[in-house]
Amino acid sequence: MATLTVKLFPLCAVIISAFAYFFPGVLGRFDGAIVPLLAIIMLGMGSTLSIKDFLPAVKHPKAVVTGMILQFTVMPMCAFVIGKLLELPEAMFIGLVLTGAVAGGTASNVITYLAGGDVALSITMTACSTVAGIVLTPLISMLYLQQTVEVPAWAMFKSILLVVALPVTLGLLINKLLKKRQDILLKFCPLLSALGIVLVIGIIMSLNAGTLKDCGIKVLLAVILHNLAGLTAGYFCARLLKFNKSIAVTMAIEVGMQNSGLAAALSKNLFGISAALPGAVFSVWHNISGAIFAAIAKNRMK
Repeated sequence: MATLTVKLFPLCAVIISAFAYFFPGVLGRFDGAIVPLLAIIMLGMGSTLSIKDFLPAVKHPKAVVTGMILQFTVMPMCAFVIGKLLELPEAMFIGLVLTGAVAGGTASNVITYLAGGDVALSITMTACSTVAGIVLTPLISMLYLQQTVEVPAWAMFKSILLVVALPVTLGLLINKLLKKRQDILLKFCPLLSALGIVLVIGIIMSLNAGTLKDCGIKVLLAVILHNLAGLTAGYFCARLLKFNKSIAVTMAIEVGMQNSGLAAALSKNLFGISAALPGAVFSVWHNISGAIFAAIAKNRMK
């Protein structure tokens, strides 16, 4: 179920984006559902995790620490540089930087599985970066955006606590209480999260339909360059540090795939709907690029 969900997700994301663009009035009315949907997404992620998923960090501490350093340095820095070089409008520049400042994406674990990477390490890195991001995302946003716009760091911190920390903690509790039903959780929670992300993408695309006509190509180019920078940095830094190919592939996916749904929701709530566009576009693109990267990596590791 999880593998099928990830394979179908890019197609569903593209379809709902096209629908939202041509019929913006249908989904645009659900503006207020973005944050609750994101909480559901994070609850679904948390429900597939348990405390033991953090244990591989003890076996591969160097890989986990390296991945997190790259995650919270390379991605925001690349977002800042790309946004400046492409001269993105202020709101979209803010959204791109926020996309670079959040933790790893929730689909990275299954993409890692498809690529033949280290799934246990992927889960650990996603979980650790999600926890670290509660504090690091507001701090990094302040570092890169304070000269552009006043960053409401405390409001951002509280938002992350509500839509990330609390739902993930509840998810962990659900996983523990329903230990005998883990097979059901692993089948349906990724589907629940994927549906939530698709709806968030659709709503944000609907609200940005007019802006897309003017800046859509530039935002898409920025997102593609940002994502490719993460994939490339993750893989080659891992190889330079003498990690094996499996760990290098895992690190590339973890660094390159962002929790862009969170970035879109934070951008929309704190900086306006136009700032949410890069996160929504990233949500579509990084799953497509992730699937392509997985296919290439799988063939090369045979």
